Amino acid sequence: MRWLAALAVALACVPATGQQQGKLTPAERDARARDYFTDTVLKTHMGRSVRFYSDTMRGKVVAISFMFAGCGDACPLITAKLVQAKNDLGEAFGREVRFVSISVDPLHDRPEDLAKFARKFDADHPGWLFLTGEEANVNQVLKKLGAYTESVENHFTGIIVGSPAQGRWKKVRPDAPAKAIAEEIRHLVAGEIETRKTAAAPGAVPRP
Repeated sequence: MRWLAALAVALACVPATGQQQGKLTPAERDARARDYFTDTVLKTHMGRSVRFYSDTMRGKVVAISFMFAGCGDACPLITAKLVQAKNDLGEAFGREVRFVSISVDPLHDRPEDLAKFARKFDADHPGWLFLTGEEANVNQVLKKLGAYTESVENHFTGIIVGSPAQGRWKKVRPDAPAKAIAEEIRHLVAGEIETRKTAAAPGAVPRP
């Protein structure tokens, strides 16, 4: 339960949500999201260095999960469920949607370990990033998401779905059906597309 409480606090701290978020320009929303989530450098399962916000979250609806390569129970089950959700999303996955799985054990999880995990559970897809990196960097990101833990065996197993462009975030229980996860993501995709249309309209102004 303490992880649920920590996560709620973290998401509540994201600047400008709800009506307040709607009054911001797209550039202001983007800047606030980057300031909060940070561009901390992590490593993908392919060994590529990425900035956490700008390279993994910007312009996408994201589903963020937490795992470690040596996990033998919850992580494989949650990953398998996300694979089902990915398949249910069809062409939206990878185009509007990105999955991000962050290792809670960066001391032991090398990029090649995450790549092996992704292949084993059929999660090796360009639209799905598994992230690790220097311990301090990973921990900084985990703390921003309310998922930092000193005991990897007791890590937060929920899924965070959200849209930085809309300032909308939701916790999804790990036992939620894959179709329910996909449906939550579809709602965010619809809002993302509408946000882009509004921003591109001639003379567009922030919503009141």
